[in-house]
This record gives sequence, structure tokens and C-alpha cells, in this order.
Amino acid sequence: MHIPAGEGRSVWLSGDVYTVKLTHEESGGSLTFLEASVPPGGGPPLHIHADADEAFYLLSGELDITARGRTYAVRPGDFVFIPKGTPHRFRNNGIHTARQLLLFSPSGVDRFFLEAGRPPVPGTPPPPPETEDLPRVVAIGERHHLFQAAEDSR
Repeated sequence: MHIPAGEGRSVWLSGDVYTVKLTHEESGGSLTFLEASVPPGGGPPLHIHADADEAFYLLSGELDITARGRTYAVRPGDFVFIPKGTPHRFRNNGIHTARQLLLFSPSGVDRFFLEAGRPPVPGTPPPPPETEDLPRVVAIGERHHLFQAAEDSR
């Protein structure tokens, strides 16, 4: 497969823009690959992927990635691996939009993003996460084995 730059299905979720580059169906169930654009202040709440490992590779900007009670200051070129079942989150505490690649194995998490996310409006930034219908996103996440985590579960 070849997915040119700027192509893939994009959605707004948690104040971020996620572009699915490789779906469950396209990979035969082996992996899901996304590109994410995370504006300052963006990033999801603490959550757990019950049945998928997640890998992060930061292309530009700065992110703080928290897992198992430790926060990593992630810079361009840094790689972070989060095993399934690990409470984690990332947040852009910088002043510039961060861009990262996300890999999930096995695949299937793309189904959550595509169902829970909203279609982006060209020329408009994504709305802040506070405007999101969190109960709806949580319910969709649970159907896809993605669960919100309590702050004390870090």
C-alpha cells in the first residue's frame, strides 16, 4: 500500500486531529497506524488499551507522555512504547502543535477513532476537548476495549 502525505481519513477527537493511515481491514488485523496533530493543551485523558500495545514516535513539537506514574518529556525523534493494559496519556504542554505517529498492535483501535471522532472542518481548528460529548466517547471506547483510567491508577 501507498498512502501519500495528506491522505487518509481524518477526525477530530480530544481536541486533536487524527488521520488513519492503515486500518484493521487493510493490515489484516496486525496493526493500526495513525498520524496525530496535537495543538497546545491537546491530548486525551488517562486511558487504557485493554488489548493493544501502542507506540509513539514524535515528528515535531513537544509532548509529555505519562505512563505508570512517570512522565516523559518527549521531543522530536523520541520513541515511546506503552504495553497493553497500561494507564497512559499524552499532553502538549508546549506552545506549538506537535505531530506524532501512533502504531497499535494488534489493530482495531482505528475503529474507535473513526466512530468516536468528528469529521474535521477545513480551515478550522479542532474544538477543545471540553466541548466533546465525553459520555458518548467513553461508551464508544468501551465497545473497542479502550477504557478511561482513574488518576490514582497511574
